[in-house]
Amino acid sequence: MKSLAAIVTLAFALAGAASAAEPRQFVYSPEPPGAIVQSRVVYLAGQAMSSQWRGVVSKKLVGTSAGMSFYQWYVSIYQIDGDTYRLRYQSPVNGGPFDKVEKANDATMWFPAQSGSIVGAAQLMEPAVEQLVVATHQTGADCGSADLTVFGYDAKTDKVVPEVTVENGCDLSAKIVHGKNGAPDALLLTGPYYNEHAAMCCPTKANASATLIYSDGKWTETPDYFKFYPNAFPH
Repeated sequence: MKSLAAIVTLAFALAGAASAAEPRQFVYSPEPPGAIVQSRVVYLAGQAMSSQWRGVVSKKLVGTSAGMSFYQWYVSIYQIDGDTYRLRYQSPVNGGPFDKVEKANDATMWFPAQSGSIVGAAQLMEPAVEQLVVATHQTGADCGSADLTVFGYDAKTDKVVPEVTVENGCDLSAKIVHGKNGAPDALLLTGPYYNEHAAMCCPTKANASATLIYSDGKWTETPDYFKFYPNAFPH
């Protein structure tokens, strides 16, 4: 039987090898549109050497008016190939969570107004396989809509897919809660809760929290405050 010291040494060696698999000088093909806001390594297909993917949130200026700047935001997901990250998925080109930012012919402003961020990488569905968690917000009127998208990799179709999307009016934030003793990670969701009769101005509960987990092949939210869509984008 290996000594504890030997096991610890091996674990550190493997961890170092995995992180070293990403080249120091890498390129994106093609480059993310506009300016990169965030970039994050994620192991969508498992934590093996040379299996890194990268999630990138970026934004590109589409116009200015009355002292305001308007941007098209993007989520791009790349897979490593030698020293090159090759594009495998991009929103809005391949669907949600971002819509295309446009303006009507007689308008001076572009809509929707957008923003986004990478919450992190989480092992929500099975050990050693990560999903990329992305928070986005779009406003066309009032306070807009907030989405939380969990991106995964489908080996059968060889595609990046939405494992689940959570949608809420006005605001929605998430925190990754790491599981203990081999348990999967979970998502702690926070935002205003609206029942079916509540107006956007007046949430039923201003600061509601719920936990989203994946177990026995399905997603479950407790309490059931926010709308979620397994394997789909809400729009």
